[in-house]
Amino acid sequence: MKKTPEAEATAIDRFVRPFRQFAALESSGGLLLIGCIIVALLWANSPWSASYFHLWHIPLTFGFAGRTYAEPLHFWINDALMAVFFLVVGLEMKRELLIGELASWQRAALPIAAAIGGMALPALIYFAFNRSGPGAAGWGIPMATDIAFALGILTLLGNRAPPSLRVFLAALAIADDLGAVLVIAFFYTETISGMSLAIAAAFFVFLIILNRAGALHPLWYLIPGLGLWLAFLESGIHPTVAGVLLATTIPARTPIDGKTFLRGIEGILQTFGRTDTSGEFINANANKHAALQALEKHCEEAESPMLRFEHALVPWITYLIMPVFALANAGVTLGDVSFRALGNPVSLGIIGGLVLGKPIGILLCCLLVTQLKWAALPSGVSWRHILGVGCLAGIGFTMSLFIANLAFVEGTALETLAILIASLVSGLAGAVILRTSPKP
Repeated sequence: MKKTPEAEATAIDRFVRPFRQFAALESSGGLLLIGCIIVALLWANSPWSASYFHLWHIPLTFGFAGRTYAEPLHFWINDALMAVFFLVVGLEMKRELLIGELASWQRAALPIAAAIGGMALPALIYFAFNRSGPGAAGWGIPMATDIAFALGILTLLGNRAPPSLRVFLAALAIADDLGAVLVIAFFYTETISGMSLAIAAAFFVFLIILNRAGALHPLWYLIPGLGLWLAFLESGIHPTVAGVLLATTIPARTPIDGKTFLRGIEGILQTFGRTDTSGEFINANANKHAALQALEKHCEEAESPMLRFEHALVPWITYLIMPVFALANAGVTLGDVSFRALGNPVSLGIIGGLVLGKPIGILLCCLLVTQLKWAALPSGVSWRHILGVGCLAGIGFTMSLFIANLAFVEGTALETLAILIASLVSGLAGAVILRTSPKP
């Protein structure tokens, strides 16, 4: 018996509904990341472990402008897909600097101070264990914070954390990301090609000119942005930096101002109201359909390209790029890593930096700026909350793994395991501290 369209639609909705409900959870991105970490660890330590490592070394070849790039899949994930991740990071930074928690000194002082303390002390702790030798290059690993995991855990705590604490953590993590980008750009580079860097500068200037000339459609920025990424790829500076630079050129202004938007909306609604109201389906009326399309276009014009870019890319980052990155980088063959090796200087530096350095550095710097009267704690936030958030900031997973891959080209299994252990301990400590805090 043939199914009716209504029955087919009901069956599809029944299948899709669990995925929609999962995506609606604010913590869904963090949960998906945790799932990918578990899959990577199980796969890498299973009888099929060879297929795991073989998968990421499958060569992929792309040609562009007469140049061919033949690299393993792992490269395209870490250097190309993560450039899109850094593009979103850059857009978030720009938004916060223009209209968010970093837009004024009064609001920015506390999260910026927290970010500085949360980067400086972990790096110093790592350096204390690794002043020289092969591990010296990894000092940037414990400086990073994984905003997705940290905010995901904070969301799971519900009303145990005041809303202002989430805003503080987001601003802290964004300022932390800016520091991580600068560290990658200046300290984790290979031999720099002056010619490629000049080409990258030319693309960047062209993107700025597009911005100043009033080019608002996102497509104007995609092709020059790809050229910027290729130039950085050839320059020796890690190409993910191109994502952040591209984000700074995406316009934050809207094509129309508020008054024009309101006048346009009023006119469209009047047109919509004058059309025939008979009929069950609105789109069956041509005039109503045209009014709805005009309304949709008008609403798009009222949103800046910066926000449109960010809203369009965030789901791809949350549900594809970061999970794939986790799957490709979290697979550690535990049989190759003795837990005794966690007592070596590199592991101690990473674990000590993330577990102890992050919360202590954040707490001390917040105390300093409040004592100097440069900033005050957000409404409803106590020092216990700051300590709990400091522990959550010790979840360095994505950015820490990324920097570890730059610092140690070969043999990152031990560093990966140290990052996973430190992130797990930090996450649990932060959750316990905040869970046992009095309700705001």
